[in-house]
Amino acid sequence: MFERFTDRARRVVVLAQEEAKMLNHNYIGTEHILLGLIHEGEGVAAKALESLGISLDAVREQVQDIIGQGQQQPTGHIPFTPRAKKVLELSLREALQLGHNYIGTEHILLGLIREGEGVAAQVLVKLGADLNKVRQQVIQLLSGYQGKEPAGVATGAGEQAQGTAQGGSQVLDQFGRNLTQAARDNKLDPVIGREKEIERVMQILSRRSKNNPVLIGEPGVGKTAVVEGLAQAIVKGDVPETLKDKQLYSLDLGSLIAGSRYRGDFEERLKKVTKEIRTRGDIIVFIDEIHTLVGAGAAEGAIDAASILKPLLARGELQTIGATTLDEYRKHFEKDAALERRFQPIQVAEPSLPHAINILKGLRDRYEAHHKVQITDGAIVAAANLADRYVSDRFLPDKAIDLIDEAGARLRLSILSSPP
Repeated sequence: MFERFTDRARRVVVLAQEEAKMLNHNYIGTEHILLGLIHEGEGVAAKALESLGISLDAVREQVQDIIGQGQQQPTGHIPFTPRAKKVLELSLREALQLGHNYIGTEHILLGLIREGEGVAAQVLVKLGADLNKVRQQVIQLLSGYQGKEPAGVATGAGEQAQGTAQGGSQVLDQFGRNLTQAARDNKLDPVIGREKEIERVMQILSRRSKNNPVLIGEPGVGKTAVVEGLAQAIVKGDVPETLKDKQLYSLDLGSLIAGSRYRGDFEERLKKVTKEIRTRGDIIVFIDEIHTLVGAGAAEGAIDAASILKPLLARGELQTIGATTLDEYRKHFEKDAALERRFQPIQVAEPSLPHAINILKGLRDRYEAHHKVQITDGAIVAAANLADRYVSDRFLPDKAIDLIDEAGARLRLSILSSPP
């Protein structure tokens, strides 16, 4: 394994041994590896820990509080503890999962986090570090190393990331949309009166298992608005600790399928997307019309999207929010018990007439700015009442919003086309 280590990673091992000697410990544990990572000072791991405010002195102090100083300095070879060996094995797994043919300081730190029970993990938690945030910080820093020169590596690969985090964003941006970024840029419409549904989505996402909500409701009742409301809550920080700093992406299955003419093309694209989601660890995926997963991309001799995603959902490696209608849910999900039990249904009912009027009032500013017209309260009430009475094949608030939009477009055109 050590032949895969970068020069910096090897230096971490040497420094871990020195830290053990300084503390008069006759073994190298996870805590000494953590001290070595910080002491090394130049690698991705050191930078990630530094950015989170974790210093060498603070870690040393915590290690001494937990374990204490040994009686006498060890001599000769100092062995690794079983946990420390496990961390090094996990660092290899992390490297392979990221598609790297070397083990750098970042992989060792990711191994420490994945092991999660040693003294090193205890120290990080005591110093106020959330292990998931440490992982996200490492992945984020890795993206900045794309295209940089290697820093003296035995395998010739260098302690250089292949830009998985950045590539992940590129892959996801190619086949979807970052809703949290859209919320940050104020590109999403305000969400009115869906607090109960948004809270239920947060609750399911915070579960340990079966933490994939599926929104069930008729077209136009506001299923996508609930997800956009969640994205806005994430940006504001009005979410549980488990959802802070998450990125919510809307995945477009149509884009994934488009142009996949040959057998295996679709599976390859979907596997690329899921690999980036697993690598980053901070992605929640929203799939509208999620029933289309069943059979999506399944050419002759190929497998459909649901079959690819089910194992990932079962292992908790993929967190998904779905949206579909009740008919489609019964038709596709209830027939596939393995898929159905991975999701928790949330009913999104059509809003009442007063609720729909409040929604229209909340959206008024956006439509006034777009059409450059003034929309009165009377127009909003009339639009909601008329849509409710005469448009029987569609649902509130969508049909009332369309009526306001259509009226605004017509009025603006009549103003522009009228003679001065």
